[in-house]
Amino acid sequence: MTKKDLLEKTGISYGQLYRWKRKKLIPESWFIRKATYTGQETFFPKEKIMNRIAQITELKDSLSLDELASRFSPLTVKNMTMSAEEVLERSIASRASLDLFLKHGHMERMFHFPQLLSLFLLDQLLRTGKMNVSEGEGLLQVLETHGLNNFEKNSCLYFIRKMGVPFFFIVLEDSEVYFDEETHTVAQLQLQPYAERLTAIVNGRSFEEGNGEGKTNG
Repeated sequence: MTKKDLLEKTGISYGQLYRWKRKKLIPESWFIRKATYTGQETFFPKEKIMNRIAQITELKDSLSLDELASRFSPLTVKNMTMSAEEVLERSIASRASLDLFLKHGHMERMFHFPQLLSLFLLDQLLRTGKMNVSEGEGLLQVLETHGLNNFEKNSCLYFIRKMGVPFFFIVLEDSEVYFDEETHTVAQLQLQPYAERLTAIVNGRSFEEGNGEGKTNG
């Protein structure tokens, strides 16, 4: 959506929008500059920006802008570690997902945030019943190789099947992806909202679901 549409639909001012950007409440990568017939114009990923502004508007009277920035930014916990026992205690993942993650090669049993994010995503997909354990290995390979440094770049994880064969890949910057009729999209997950949900859990807070984090298909 355009910046003009965003300001009209939300009722916020130009100054508020850019103040929230400076305070890191809205990611820089969401301000997408594109050439139009009238010149350069700023666009936003519609679902994510509308959800984020709704959250800011709801919480700004009870939390400072710095507290809100901490709430939304996974970078505030990037240097923390968590044990396997804490992962289970905080319900970040089930025992079955944790065992699969450890089997994949993470035997140190102390996890940094990027590893926790991979484990969290693995558990979320396994819980849907749309992905089996062997497919989980493929997911972890893709996340380990490409996903952990891209969750702040409007990145989207795709899980597809074609003729029964599973594929996982990550698309950056809200690009449109089209498939042939034989390809079934099992899941389409925006990485940043999942990172925000995990940040809230790590910090001992609840976080509303339904942030546009993605969808799974039957």
